[in-house]
Amino acid sequence: MATGTVKWFDDAKGYGFIERADGEDVFVHYSSIVGEGYKSLAEGSDVEFDVEQDSKGPRATNVVVTKAAPSGDATSMW
Repeated sequence: MATGTVKWFDDAKGYGFIERADGEDVFVHYSSIVGEGYKSLAEGSDVEFDVEQDSKGPRATNVVVTKAAPSGDATSMW
């Protein structure tokens, strides 16, 4: 299983990219995120995933968030 960090994810379009530890970007579609309900990935979240090759390059499957991205600056709450 590969690991990486969510580079960006567009909720409206349902896809984005994960940056692997080796620097390679891997495409991710919302349908490949493991979980129930609304599926999305927050930029900066650490993830584990399998990689499949398709005609356009590497694609992440079975994506699981291992560490959620920080929710923002704590001072912004005050």
